[in-house]
Amino acid sequence: MTQRQPQIWLLALGAGIVALTLAAVSLHQPGSIWAGTLARKDAIVGLMLASAVLYAGGVWLVTTHALPRGTAAAILGVAVILRIVLLISPPFMSSDVYRYVWDGRVQVAGYNPYVYVPSDPALAPLRDTAIYENINRKTYAHTIYPPAAQILFAAVAHISQTVLAMKLALVLLEACGIAAMVRLLAMAGLPAARILIYAWNPLAAWAVAGDGHIDGAAIGLLGVAMWAWAARRDGVAGALLGAAILTKFLPLVVAPALWRRWTWKFPVVCAATIIALYACYAGIGWRVFGFLPTYTTEEGLQQGSGFWLLAAISFGAHLPSAVSAAYILACAVALGGLAVWVMFQRNPDHVTMAGNVALLAAGTVAAMSPHYPWYYAWLALPCCLRVRPSVLWLSAAPLLLYSDPFHDEILLPTAVFVPAILLAARDLMTASPRLPLLAAERNI
Repeated sequence: MTQRQPQIWLLALGAGIVALTLAAVSLHQPGSIWAGTLARKDAIVGLMLASAVLYAGGVWLVTTHALPRGTAAAILGVAVILRIVLLISPPFMSSDVYRYVWDGRVQVAGYNPYVYVPSDPALAPLRDTAIYENINRKTYAHTIYPPAAQILFAAVAHISQTVLAMKLALVLLEACGIAAMVRLLAMAGLPAARILIYAWNPLAAWAVAGDGHIDGAAIGLLGVAMWAWAARRDGVAGALLGAAILTKFLPLVVAPALWRRWTWKFPVVCAATIIALYACYAGIGWRVFGFLPTYTTEEGLQQGSGFWLLAAISFGAHLPSAVSAAYILACAVALGGLAVWVMFQRNPDHVTMAGNVALLAAGTVAAMSPHYPWYYAWLALPCCLRVRPSVLWLSAAPLLLYSDPFHDEILLPTAVFVPAILLAARDLMTASPRLPLLAAERNI
């Protein structure tokens, strides 16, 4: 097989992903936040999953074949087209972006976004049918989004208070992370075509460009923070990770992978960034944490019903109330041990760093087992450098969860997590001290 043949197959796969995405978008019923009907929703999810199969083929090609120069540019071109298709479509698998626009509007009007719920009479002059009517939890939930996200919302609102403007800002921030990953691949001596592993991930594209989730900003900040680590700019990495943490909280768990032992710049600057960002809104005291405490209860994380493993076991046996606390403690100990192991590795290279980011991120997300698919999209980013099948599976398979908007199914999350566990076991059994790349990659 010549170099051109895999490239042709790759472009055919990319065209297929774009075509499937166009078909999925066309099924949306205008005027509906969701797909319109359950049948339409399931058909859309089926098309998403079909695009994930094509994506898997693309990952196989870029990790097992030597591709000609220019392939990365073509891959990025497909990624841009994919995002344009989703960007110009209204969000219909989630309504969170409407809250982002609302929080920005509230700040432009001079209010602290953590003080009032959207339905508060004080904010009545800001209401409209395009944004306000589509906000979820508007009658009882103060905003949950942390200060860095709020600053972004306000910045966008000063320019345009529309969903399209907010989605565009998030896609541009995501693009910064993609650009940083391309640079990281070059620094690691890996083919630039591997950027496909994130750029064509259908869950990432739908989450950021389609529904406009704040995860796009966190992904962008994390990607640039990883590049800053590789460039030995520890202070910059700390500031960027601090901003990422106060965009989507979850990036906190990868801090051990970006901290060089016994250096002070990274942890000090990261902590200072978090403190400074919270200070922007801290005039209202503890209310600056917004809906977060209530959210953990609403999602069943305190009671245990929100964790897939406990929910699955409870279908066949009654679990005592203490099981939830025991599960949380066991996960904390396991993830804490993993964090310590990562921190005390000697002189990790770029690929090892990315593998550590993937381990910490995937371990945390798997333990939490969120109901929402977009929580998993960021897992694809470090896989550009270090492919772990279990992590890659978790970065795309949660597309299945879009078929369970009411979070009352157990088979769908089981179909996500059981294969992930089996793949993780395989990863452990085949791991070596160097954690090698795929066999074919060593010959590229």
